[in-house]
Amino acid sequence: MTINVKKCTLEDLHTLQEISYETFNDTFKHQNSPENMNAYLEKAFNLKQIEKELSERSSAFYFAYLNDELAGYLKVNVDEAQTEEMGGDSLEIERIYIKQKFQRQGLGRYLINKAVEIAIEQKKKNIWLGVWEMNENAIAAYKRLGFVQTGAHSFYMGDEKQTDFILTKAIL
Repeated sequence: MTINVKKCTLEDLHTLQEISYETFNDTFKHQNSPENMNAYLEKAFNLKQIEKELSERSSAFYFAYLNDELAGYLKVNVDEAQTEEMGGDSLEIERIYIKQKFQRQGLGRYLINKAVEIAIEQKKKNIWLGVWEMNENAIAAYKRLGFVQTGAHSFYMGDEKQTDFILTKAIL
């Protein structure tokens, strides 16, 4: 099994949109109404929004390939691009999305390690992420990797208010 990571550019806009729709929808459609899913997908993953995110200097996307097939991606934010005020010593893992057929093969752990590597290169002291309180498998996986819950914030799926746990891990 060979994993390769490639930093995304604006040329990857359409591919990023496709994998974002696919992975988010596959992961959360069974726990949310079709109306709320469609509203969220259109807001979060329309081409204009993804282009804006790809152009943000304090954010970066990385495609992950497993045996040369696109399997998922990672999005990290620093400084003002973070979705919560966590300070200049922090790196946010905003998204780790993996296609269903590639899940449970160590790719999530690999991408977490990639985020840690980026944080160390940028001399950050911790990494953090938000994870839906109902996503028990992800929460358990993050805790096994050394993350601890340090807070919570609201997240809207369409018109439904949900809660994300904020998990943090010290790295330096």
